[in-house]
Amino acid sequence: MTTARSERAAAEAAQDLLTRHRAPLERAVTAIRTREYWSPYPDEAAAYGELARTAGDEAFHRLLGQEFTSDQPGRDGSVGPGPEDGGESSPYGFGLGITYAHADPDVLLPAMEAAMAGWREAGPWGRAAVCAEILERINARSFELAYAAVHTSGHNFLMAFHAGAVHAQDRGLEAVAYALSEQTRMPTEVTWSKPMPDGRVFSLAKTFTVVPRGVSLVVANRVFPTWNGYPGLFASLATGNAVLVKPHPGAVLPLALTVRIAREVLRESGFDPNLVALAPERPGERLAATLALRPEVRIVDYAGTSEFGEWLEANARQARVFTAKSAVNSLLVESTADYRGMLHNLAFSLALYSGQLCTSPQNLLVPRGGITTDEGHRTYAEVVRDIAATVTDLLTEDASAIAVLGALVGPDVLEDVEHAASGAIGPVALAPRAVAHPDHPRATLRTPVLVALDASREEDRKTFGREWFGPVGFVVAVDSAAHGAEVLGAVTRRAGALTVGVHTTSPEVEALVAEVCEHAGVMLSVNLMGDWFITQSAVYSDLHGTGLNPSGNSVYCDGAYVAERFRTVGVRRYGDAR
Repeated sequence: MTTARSERAAAEAAQDLLTRHRAPLERAVTAIRTREYWSPYPDEAAAYGELARTAGDEAFHRLLGQEFTSDQPGRDGSVGPGPEDGGESSPYGFGLGITYAHADPDVLLPAMEAAMAGWREAGPWGRAAVCAEILERINARSFELAYAAVHTSGHNFLMAFHAGAVHAQDRGLEAVAYALSEQTRMPTEVTWSKPMPDGRVFSLAKTFTVVPRGVSLVVANRVFPTWNGYPGLFASLATGNAVLVKPHPGAVLPLALTVRIAREVLRESGFDPNLVALAPERPGERLAATLALRPEVRIVDYAGTSEFGEWLEANARQARVFTAKSAVNSLLVESTADYRGMLHNLAFSLALYSGQLCTSPQNLLVPRGGITTDEGHRTYAEVVRDIAATVTDLLTEDASAIAVLGALVGPDVLEDVEHAASGAIGPVALAPRAVAHPDHPRATLRTPVLVALDASREEDRKTFGREWFGPVGFVVAVDSAAHGAEVLGAVTRRAGALTVGVHTTSPEVEALVAEVCEHAGVMLSVNLMGDWFITQSAVYSDLHGTGLNPSGNSVYCDGAYVAERFRTVGVRRYGDAR
């Protein structure tokens, strides 16, 4: 039971943290308002010191084959260490052998509810400061988390260090900034006065208190467990809710490390560590579905396939459900003033992380009459050939290819690649090839397969109108730029998209595609070149998702993403009329 003394200690600890973290928190709030570039977490590995990467690798390897210790209440068994009993297996070809504690929800959830009382009293700034401390300590272990991402999600190291570590931390702090902004929008107390007809003034003293909804459930995916998981985790925690993290069975470690760090900071700050807990699942348990329907769970954050996301939206009726689901991203190529630059940008976007990004382009729409370029007119066939040749050149050497690609996260991804490469769905413009990893000979890496399709054929429209997760791309012939805009709009409205692109030198085409994207509810990128790609999303500036198409009902990050995680309760006290 919380005592007055422990509450005072927690308040003092939170105040100390606030003194340390107020400046970066205020800077984060400014960034989400101005949308300018800013980050407290360097994304250059050299900024962390010469020995940081080696130390992170060693820390990761010390975890292998061990029990991941936990002091959470309600332990009723274990998960792991082998794949047959729920353990993780690296996409690079070896088992992690880590055992995690399994918890009884009937014990864990009441403990988490009880933990919220003192946390609520910390207030918006106190909670934000503790969250900022958690993220700072996570940042100090970025390389360990990066290697955890490599060997659970199949990232190459650079992708793991960025999306699996520092950029995920940015997403977490962004959510804290929005939570702070929304919770402090209303004053905590005010004197309300109304002039009366007889000259008196009628007054009421009013207070407004932020009240959290309840336990928040984060259902994470395997591909980006931290980048997709941190927004919901920190948005809920910063608004006063306890957070139960249900990791994907294949990617427990990154979130287990996150939960451990969060619990350490909470305990040291005088708060109940059961505000954050981990819920790994046994094989076939369907724990996410069970937890999502628990009455204690009032918020659900989900990232993954559309099928389960739609089930959550329909069935977890006691909770506010935030989903990020499947996406089919399209890019229209109409004309360009830099043909070679465009080809390189497209090739890298198709190849990055073997097309396993939620923002990877799948459909390249090209007018069947060809395009205008700075090198003259290019026919549809020439554009297809040149894209394929550029991808090939980019990935010719295995040593350079492994720095761009990622290991395929499951056999189903390889099955899709092989099916597309068989010619069964259309002419193969670029066949995939296996890439050998010198350090991990059992890893499954494939370069992209490109298939030529035609939007005038119904069967082809069905093919490119659904998500093909992984390194499968379609170069789709369309009648014109207007037809291409119509096609990408229809695919977005039906299947969902997180990003759409266009390459054009025509203001009229750009305006047309922008209008289509606005109506379909998807972000548009125009003529991206150089080192910025359609796959990228700038934290504090870009909005990831819109909530307006089937790819998800929420946004990383806006006010709506955090505002429904709490409510404000008012108290009115009568003041003497004067």
